[in-house]
Amino acid sequence: MATYGRVLVLAWADILAVYAMWLLMAYLTDVWRLEIAHASTIVAILWGLFALLPLFQAFLVDTLTGTYGMLFISTASFTAGLGLLTMSTPPVLARSTGSCSEYKPECIGQPQKALLYTAVPLIAFGLAGNLTCCSTFIAERANTTGQSNVTWKNCAWFVYGDLPRLVVTVVAVLGIPYVNPWSLRFGIPAICTLVATLLFFSTLCSYKNNSKANGSPLTILFRVFVAAFSKLFYRIPTDPKDLFEIQNPQRYSVPHTMSLRCLDKAAIVTPTNSREEQEKNKWRLCRVTEVEETKKVVRMVPLWTTFILCGVVKAVGYTYFIEQLNHMNPKVGRLKVPLVVIIWLYEQAKLKFAELSSVVFITCLGLKKPAAPTFGIAASMILAILCCITAAKVESRRLGVVQMHGLVDKHDERVPMTMFWLLPQFLLLGAFEGVFNSSAGFFFVDLSSVQRFLSLSPGSIQRFVDQSQVSMQRYLGFFLSGVWGAVFSGAFCRFTLWGRSVKREANK
Repeated sequence: MATYGRVLVLAWADILAVYAMWLLMAYLTDVWRLEIAHASTIVAILWGLFALLPLFQAFLVDTLTGTYGMLFISTASFTAGLGLLTMSTPPVLARSTGSCSEYKPECIGQPQKALLYTAVPLIAFGLAGNLTCCSTFIAERANTTGQSNVTWKNCAWFVYGDLPRLVVTVVAVLGIPYVNPWSLRFGIPAICTLVATLLFFSTLCSYKNNSKANGSPLTILFRVFVAAFSKLFYRIPTDPKDLFEIQNPQRYSVPHTMSLRCLDKAAIVTPTNSREEQEKNKWRLCRVTEVEETKKVVRMVPLWTTFILCGVVKAVGYTYFIEQLNHMNPKVGRLKVPLVVIIWLYEQAKLKFAELSSVVFITCLGLKKPAAPTFGIAASMILAILCCITAAKVESRRLGVVQMHGLVDKHDERVPMTMFWLLPQFLLLGAFEGVFNSSAGFFFVDLSSVQRFLSLSPGSIQRFVDQSQVSMQRYLGFFLSGVWGAVFSGAFCRFTLWGRSVKREANK
């Protein structure tokens, strides 16, 4: 049970660090005096990599490192990234670099810039790996050790339980924002993460890895394309039964479909060599099940393109909404409310709407209504539209207040307008993300498999998971997250490059 406790501490430290990362936009604009477009690009790259990297990390887990190895690497990366971010603040390296120690842009030199640009990908890699592997690691330990008090269904509660999450969140929301020096705002989460990392590393000697790498479904994806291309000039059999498949009721299998018939060439048994010889070369002959899993991914590509605008809305919320929040009045009477309180309310909205939509979908699954996730995605897009409309109305009012008080050229002055005007757009953003994540999660899985999973006893769940290891379903969520990450990073990079080109043209 000691291993579980150390992973718990690791998860708590991650929660503390995530709330500190929400303030990165304010740090870059207030201390570094970066333009909004430049600061937004850095923050967008951070969260974009965080969404993009789980696909790559899942591939490494299945083929090379295992869950414990990836958790070990990501924890070290996260700790190093937070340490470098803390060192990028002016007071930390003032003596060694001979620069000033004040929080001013002239105190930011090349060492600080190098540390920040190195810290961003390290933090993204570490945070993505920790959040991806923590609950999976505990589930694997529960199944291998046979402990009945830690089952697959309560792993999420075990890592992100209500009580510890509440305690750590209170410290992050009501404690860290009142710490004025940025070196301490980033330093406290860095120290907590370092302590949690050392506790986790202490399990290295006692941990025994009994699981073996079964290979990644991504490899199957590439094998099907290679095998289909190698048989480009072969004719597809009219009877699907002539395609290669291993008939074994104990193995995971998917029935043949008539769409994307060009990929069926990967399962053609050629007459040139014997069937036994062709079965040995998996890059020349694939099972029908492997071909159908590849078809699932290909059929999802047009749908993923419709999520691009949703990713842009999310990116705007993570950058420009925070910048708005940072320049508005945070006081309620004489009480100064931390900015992170609004972010906490956004997180609560995302969590509660995700739970609500999950309950609705499970009920619909029981009623055999597989179209429910589609309606959920449509509802999330409507929430995203309402979020943008609300944000535009509030921004128009804010600009009116700026002009009324003559603050157009005074970028350092706070706008005399309470920051709680931004609360509706943050709540809508959270509702949009919660409903979308839950809907997409149910959409990208086989509903019959979900129904079967919900009806299993705890002792049967591991056998079901073992049979589904070769399935591409586990990666569909990672593909979706990767699309969001690419949109997140790419949109702001293109926006920054466009802004710089406009400036160059204006200076000519």
